[in-house]
Amino acid sequence: MSDDRLAKQIAFIVEIDKLKSIYRRTLLTDGSRHDNSAEHSWHLAVMAMALAEYGAEPVDACRVMQMVLVHDLVEVYAGDTFVYDVAASQDKEKRERLAADRIFGMLPDDQAREFRVLWDEFELRQTGEARFAAALDRMQPVLNNYYTEGHAWRSHGVKYNDVIERNKHIAAGAPKLWEYVKALIDDAVTKGYLEKE
Repeated sequence: MSDDRLAKQIAFIVEIDKLKSIYRRTLLTDGSRHDNSAEHSWHLAVMAMALAEYGAEPVDACRVMQMVLVHDLVEVYAGDTFVYDVAASQDKEKRERLAADRIFGMLPDDQAREFRVLWDEFELRQTGEARFAAALDRMQPVLNNYYTEGHAWRSHGVKYNDVIERNKHIAAGAPKLWEYVKALIDDAVTKGYLEKE
């Protein structure tokens, strides 16, 4: 192993520490503060381990964990785009692709390719693992919103139809989890956490 290889890997590791400073709109479930993107990714990795049996098809939980751990690393440069922010979403793909080139480009070539393949797989959602990873990525903020009485939904004027529309793809990766999430969303309306329209 060359010193140059290790230097690149360490520089990457130091750089991704910045993900801990990228705050999301959702609160932690205890309501004490906003979630950050690093915590979100960790949470998804544990969810992948715990919920892999609910994939629409058999999934490799380790591959799913790898995807969810790298999928938001681009936010170091692109920032977090609130899923319900239509204006900010317009250039999200371009911003994140440029950020992916930059962040993964810090690694040695073989690892840069490996990480980028995982990131692209997640983004394209063409494999069972990617669809399941994407389902978890949408499920986690719904849980956070539900357990904080709709904090981010209410703070940003998000309505029931918006939540359904942005989260319905959970069904493609995990139909049973979509049933659960849909029931939570409906209950959030009943409890006044989310407005119907």
